Amino acid sequence: MATIDLHSKEFDEATITKLELFEDYAKEWIPTFVMSNCTNLWIFDYFAGPGYDKNGVEGSPIRILRQVAAQIGNIFRKQTRINVCFNEYDEEKFNLLQQHCNQFIDSHPELRRAINSNLLNIAYRNCDFATLFPKTLHVIRRNPSLLYLDQNGLKFLADTYLLELEKIPTTDFIYYASSSYLLRFGNTPEFKSLALDISKLKKQPAKYVHRELLYQLKNKLPKETNLSLYPFTIKKGSNYYGIVFGASHPRAVDKFLKTSWKRNETNGAANFDIDDDGSKLQLDIFRGKSLTKIEQFQQNLRNKILSGEITNNRDAFDYVLSQGHISNHATEVVRELKRTRIITYDKKQPYISYEQTYGHNKQIVKYTIIRK
Repeated sequence: MATIDLHSKEFDEATITKLELFEDYAKEWIPTFVMSNCTNLWIFDYFAGPGYDKNGVEGSPIRILRQVAAQIGNIFRKQTRINVCFNEYDEEKFNLLQQHCNQFIDSHPELRRAINSNLLNIAYRNCDFATLFPKTLHVIRRNPSLLYLDQNGLKFLADTYLLELEKIPTTDFIYYASSSYLLRFGNTPEFKSLALDISKLKKQPAKYVHRELLYQLKNKLPKETNLSLYPFTIKKGSNYYGIVFGASHPRAVDKFLKTSWKRNETNGAANFDIDDDGSKLQLDIFRGKSLTKIEQFQQNLRNKILSGEITNNRDAFDYVLSQGHISNHATEVVRELKRTRIITYDKKQPYISYEQTYGHNKQIVKYTIIRK
């Protein structure tokens, strides 16, 4: 299968979407660990490209450097060392990558000062990912790490890589997957290493191919895994691609879901109305009103509280994350249950958030059912 050079032309809307999602997450990830007094952080951009598209729109390497620059005050104050590995296999792009990053650093003296103070280390690599990845594992295992794997295709989602990352609880990763390729080329030798059920993928409507891919990847994980995987489908013309986000810590999951729901307040999982929620806002005179994704979640949460399955704010927050939602969606339900005197709790607020269920401000709030 021929590969496409995404950097030979201007970035399209789908490419911008995945870059912005990654940057938005990096914007949250970097200060979280810097302010947690970590001494060493690593960011790996394994398919970095030259740094810009043909029109000068920033690619992932420049976006990473920009977010590091935004935290430079905290980095110096906390004396956290930021290590960034930019890898690009194509030699011409690799040379441009170094040139463009150095130009950006020279235009941001705070970055140069961090390098001179040994608080910013940038490593450039010109390697094939399959060769480089095992060589970086010893670093990833020892330090909080953020991995961006913007591959052209899907082959590096194979078990060899995904199951290795599953073992490392302090690593968050964002894969890009050309999911529609599976519908066209899924039975070719190139994709056999993924060990996916291609026939099942093809039974789904095309717009759900990335969601089904993620479902099958989840089923490959060990039964007792702490790793959570979440999809974000990206529509590009008639094709569907997407992001696979992975993290083991609830704080990381919470931050990604806030990022994805900020991008799409209807479903938080695609750059379009993947489940036709817009049409569900209207009443069908024959079938009644269908529930939107948010409404269905809120109905399910309400039922679980009233059945006694969810008894406190931590249970509620865990359910929020497991269903790929954000705290606000649950807070509305719990407040309404108290307002209508169906449940009660001894705080003014439901306290459904990471900080109030797992963080330093943890306060477990018990829900007491008054009536059903």
